[in-house]
Amino acid sequence: MAASEPEAETASGTGAAATVRNDRRSEAKPVLVAIDMQAIFEPPSPWGAPDYATASAGIQRLLPAFGGDAIFTRFVAPERPRGAWVPYYEQWAFALVPDDDPLYALSEPFRDLAPHLETRPTFGKWDAAFEAAMGGSTEMVLTGVSTDCCVISTALAAADAGVHVRVVADACAGISPADHQRALDAMALYGPLIEITSVDEVLAGK
Repeated sequence: MAASEPEAETASGTGAAATVRNDRRSEAKPVLVAIDMQAIFEPPSPWGAPDYATASAGIQRLLPAFGGDAIFTRFVAPERPRGAWVPYYEQWAFALVPDDDPLYALSEPFRDLAPHLETRPTFGKWDAAFEAAMGGSTEMVLTGVSTDCCVISTALAAADAGVHVRVVADACAGISPADHQRALDAMALYGPLIEITSVDEVLAGK
């Protein structure tokens, strides 16, 4: 195997925290994406992720390395569920509220740290508008909740579209620790399109 090319500095800053490996990477600067860091996914909500606080702390550690910039997303209920969403919201009636309900608000401290917000009534957030929000970058650093639902749905669609996705395991949380790990293991099968990494590795430029 040929030796890897040297690390390259990105436009997001200087130093180790602002570098990405060049071996099979796009030159476009990586984009930090935080999936659905909302009140509805915090305990004790029925959809609460037990390790939500861990994911939140990981995202807060990453933000300075990206100049405080990230694409945040929100999941919201559709105004009128259709198709398979009808029985879904019959099962989860508590979540069938308007998108301005406090349940769907970003949790603290992200309400004041999310200049770019993408809202969707779908688990997966990737679509043409999201691709445009990436600004031409094909490098995504993916975080958020829940690993086994909205994170994996976004990762697979983005990877199919040619985006290199780095899923930051300790800046994500699942509906349970076991489901979190199962989702990470499933996404790892898609390497090298999808890679599993950690906050420390991202900050070290690995």
